[in-house]
Amino acid sequence: MLTFLGFAMIATFLVLIMLKKLSPIAALVLIPALFCVFAGKGAHLGDYVIDGVGKLAPTAAMLMFAIVYFGVMIDVGLFDPIVKGILRFCKADPMRVVVGTAVLAAIVSLDGDGSTTFMITVSAMYPLYKRLGLSLVVMTGVAATANGVMNTLPWGGPTARAATALKLDAADIFVPMIPALAVGLLSVFVLAYVLGLRERRRVGTLVLPSGADEEPELVTVGTGTGTGTGTGSGAGAGTAAGDGAAVATAAGAGTGVPSAGSGAPAAGGDAGEEGLQGLDPQRATLRPRLYWFNAGLTVALLTAMIMELLPIPVLFLLGAALALTVNFPHMPDQKARIAAHADNVLNVAGMVFAAAVFTGVLSGTGMVKHMADWLVGAIPEGMGPHMALVTGLLSLPLTYFMSNDGFYFGVLPVLAEAGAAHGVSPLEIARASLVGQALHMSSPLVPAVYVLVGMAKVEFGDHTRFTVKWAALTCLVVLAAGMVFGII
Repeated sequence: MLTFLGFAMIATFLVLIMLKKLSPIAALVLIPALFCVFAGKGAHLGDYVIDGVGKLAPTAAMLMFAIVYFGVMIDVGLFDPIVKGILRFCKADPMRVVVGTAVLAAIVSLDGDGSTTFMITVSAMYPLYKRLGLSLVVMTGVAATANGVMNTLPWGGPTARAATALKLDAADIFVPMIPALAVGLLSVFVLAYVLGLRERRRVGTLVLPSGADEEPELVTVGTGTGTGTGTGSGAGAGTAAGDGAAVATAAGAGTGVPSAGSGAPAAGGDAGEEGLQGLDPQRATLRPRLYWFNAGLTVALLTAMIMELLPIPVLFLLGAALALTVNFPHMPDQKARIAAHADNVLNVAGMVFAAAVFTGVLSGTGMVKHMADWLVGAIPEGMGPHMALVTGLLSLPLTYFMSNDGFYFGVLPVLAEAGAAHGVSPLEIARASLVGQALHMSSPLVPAVYVLVGMAKVEFGDHTRFTVKWAALTCLVVLAAGMVFGII
């Protein structure tokens, strides 16, 4: 009964948000509460929610202060050189813009934190997508999939969880997987290239004014005043927002990317005097004299995070406080910076705490355990010698519908035991368990994905509908490569 209710609850949630019948926050709260009553455990709903909130509170705190920290770093100009380099590469070609999105997301993902990756990627690329009229779900889909592949880094989380759960060395799991993961990342770049060509055919190539290639015109970060209401549809549909171009309104004050226009110029059209847009080189928040301090602070913060010197929420709390104090010593300026990013902070924190209801009910009622046991029990006896392949395939749906903690600490040991009974090494099982991470990063249970869709002003349902098929394909490519190389 609990198995059926668990799958039904997840299916209901996904259908309602994809059809836009409920907002993600409302769906994350109301649907699990309803199914908790159906399971006959409504009296314990409060306990489940409090337990879920307690487990996700550190994540919410980390995201809140990470948004403030990296928002300030964007404001003061730390990432301007990276943005300028990407813009020079992209020029005004939709194909280059989409490929540039994948490359930027992959590079920034080296820090191991998804929310950081999405903040920097969207802040850099959003104005470009708006100016060219590109589909915003292409941006979110490519960024999420690239980050998902890179999320398998030992300090990214899944590899460390697998090593802990099976009592293995993380290096023994990750290093042999590098060739397969490299193929997976290459497939993301190929996907970005294909989607970019489709966008180029849809909107054409913008012709920049003379000199725009060398020094793109840039727009303001952190000072927008509009409200984001637009959506972008997938490139495969051939249209977006019903008129053949992705249309979105200016991002709010926290997004730092005001509107750059809602339509795409026709192929060969004139860009006028606006040029190509990115980050405003004249914005009042720039702190060029403090550039190396900010760079050093960021490197130190990421190093401390990788070395686990302190809990990540504590590191970002300290980093945000120090960044605000040094860069904006006057109290009114600090308040202005916090207010500029408050919209993102509130949206993401609200989504995380709403997700706590969903995860709390899944775990508290026992649904997630029954679902996992049912899936493991459904494996035919003859598949025993192929448990690594089975683990890789199961990692797609399980890491999408469950948290990484639930999968790696609850399901993986069971799969490893079943594999060991048929002579399959725990190392192979652990490596196969990493396959589903490209899909996992678009799961409604991953808080960072709400940073991505929130800053990009994309509906979560639109992102899900567009991204899931490409992310699943990337996972299968990694699995196939692992088998070809003899890793899995």
